[in-house]
Amino acid sequence: MGKMDEMILVAPREEVFAKETLTFQGVNSDQETIQKIMTQIERHFSEMRRGDAEENPSFKQPIPYVVIKREDEIFVYERLEGGGEARLHNKLSLGFGGHMNFAAGLDFADILKLNTDRELNEELLIAESDKEKMITLGLINDDGNSVGEVHIGILSALELKAGARVEVKEKDQIAGRWMKAADLKEKSVYDRLEPWSQFVVDILV
Repeated sequence: MGKMDEMILVAPREEVFAKETLTFQGVNSDQETIQKIMTQIERHFSEMRRGDAEENPSFKQPIPYVVIKREDEIFVYERLEGGGEARLHNKLSLGFGGHMNFAAGLDFADILKLNTDRELNEELLIAESDKEKMITLGLINDDGNSVGEVHIGILSALELKAGARVEVKEKDQIAGRWMKAADLKEKSVYDRLEPWSQFVVDILV
């Protein structure tokens, strides 16, 4: 089965944004708005073939998007030529995550945690003892392009202990390194960040 035949979670845009009354651009960290949108997703999510979802802006695909932090540093990665998603080659990113799959018998919060943990474990090696806490930072929406138009990011930060090590698993596809958060604002770096990561830098730095 190709990745576009994968069944993923979606929710109708009309419901997610309550007939556009909750629509925003960039990162929204307002707790009341986050709660309203997450409740709408939980009530109205269903499954759809990924290839169909990617072409249907009347649905939003919820995507966990996790930033890895260590004191004043953020783990930054680049998708190399050998990796998938050609549109992201040579772009820098701060977020780890991906499409969500349904899990029977779980509520949405548990499905979100299951998918988030799976994505992190697939891409990174992080000792459990180095993990301090996961913090929800907000939601990401970018209706300014065809990719962002069909996704909504669930933004969180995984805070690690001082000296914690992070290693990427697929070294032929991803190169990662720690950077000072303040350095992400430098034009040479900021301009290479993919759009969602630029939104994150705007609120974190």
